[in-house]
Amino acid sequence: MNRQLGKNGPLVSPVGLGCMGMSGAYGPSDDKQSISTIERALELGHNFLDTADYYLAGHNESLIGQAIQHKRDKAFLSVKTGQLVAPGP
Repeated sequence: MNRQLGKNGPLVSPVGLGCMGMSGAYGPSDDKQSISTIERALELGHNFLDTADYYLAGHNESLIGQAIQHKRDKAFLSVKTGQLVAPGP
């Protein structure tokens, strides 16, 4: 059962999907498999996706963007900010 954030906020799933590992934070990752995981989570009703712009210098946000491209109304994004990482090696 989804829960409302605040008094008038959106409905979000009580269990979110942390996406940091989809950008190599814990070892090699596969974009195609990660996109499939996000899509499946949405199909199962898990609409709360957690990311940050510094997960592989924006890679994670791009990955999520691909996964929710035609399903944006089905996803709620939680984006951490404040730590910046420049692209490149």
